[in-house]
Amino acid sequence: MSELKTRLQADLTAAMKARDAVRTRALRMLLTAISNEEVSGKSTRELSDDEIIKVITKEVKKRREAAEAFEQGGRADRAADERAEGEVLSEYLPEQLSDEELADLVRAAIAEAGVSDVKGMGAVMKLLTPRVAGRAEGRRVADEVRRQLS
Repeated sequence: MSELKTRLQADLTAAMKARDAVRTRALRMLLTAISNEEVSGKSTRELSDDEIIKVITKEVKKRREAAEAFEQGGRADRAADERAEGEVLSEYLPEQLSDEELADLVRAAIAEAGVSDVKGMGAVMKLLTPRVAGRAEGRRVADEVRRQLS
């Protein structure tokens, strides 16, 4: 079993013992999402830590989008719950890149790809995606690439 998944399961047990409802709910949903990912496809497989980080990133994004939707729907209580769960899940992601670090990575990728306009954005993103995996949201990376290529 991967190190991260073992940690998640241990943290779930601790949250249940501490009667921390938000953390328990968030970790249960995350472990369910990880299990669903493991059994999807033709055969059951064990996810690596990198794959688990991708699942966590996806789940954090879902929580943020749900919070925004609840906020627009006038359900501030539900929006707060979603944000709290997102914060719990964010603790398991690698440290996020600062704006300066991201800008430096984008500059290096643009130089490596030899691109000078927005038409080459796909080539830059292809280089950047594995380098920033889990450390910066895709939209944030794309916005920075677009800004530097414009």
